[in-house]
Amino acid sequence: MTSFLGILMLDTAFPRIPGDVGNPDSYPHPVRFHIVQGAYVTRIVRDAPPDPSLVAAFVQGARKLEADGAWGIVTSCGFLGHAQQALAAAVRIPVMASALSLGPMIHGMIGGRPLGILTADARALTPVLLRACGLDPATVRIAGLEGQGAWQRLILAPKHAQATILDPDEIGALVEAAARSLVAETPEIGAVLLECTNLPPYVQRIHRATGLPVFDILSAAALMRPHDFLTGEGSHPSSS
Repeated sequence: MTSFLGILMLDTAFPRIPGDVGNPDSYPHPVRFHIVQGAYVTRIVRDAPPDPSLVAAFVQGARKLEADGAWGIVTSCGFLGHAQQALAAAVRIPVMASALSLGPMIHGMIGGRPLGILTADARALTPVLLRACGLDPATVRIAGLEGQGAWQRLILAPKHAQATILDPDEIGALVEAAARSLVAETPEIGAVLLECTNLPPYVQRIHRATGLPVFDILSAAALMRPHDFLTGEGSHPSSS
């Protein structure tokens, strides 16, 4: 049985370009996606934890991925950090539900300086979520993309209204502007962490704009990769 990285996916309609958590070409190893039906952005990206029924569906999906041979699991939305403990406790393989859980490690790497966070929606990134991911709200500085027309239509809209065409340059310009604003307003930050799993395609653009190291959900996936894949000894068939 071929092992792979399991990815618990929200139920969305927008395109997944290379670099996005939902594109298999974003990874140097096999992946397998499990879409949690009914897990719409509008039910997850909010200022409260997901409904227990949704958490149960994600747990069921994690168990299936583990049974099928996953060596680790990530999700397609940083706001699922609310479910980190439930997901990790449900399986025996590593789980990182949100890139936000990288925060404590990054905070140590940058000498205790504040950590900048770029998020899909700053209104929903609450102290409760930060603490669920091991972060002290006082140590972070946050910038969100909510209200930006193209972003709102693409990512935050209800599934039936989500844009089905993505202009990377248009979205990249919005992301870069948010990153520049974050650094201009809080120049003391030592790194940028991307809550949103749709932002990794723009990592290099963010780095060039800010001069800071940038971390994301793909960084988390790389941390969990087994040694045989790191050394090139593992099997690398097409993603399923």
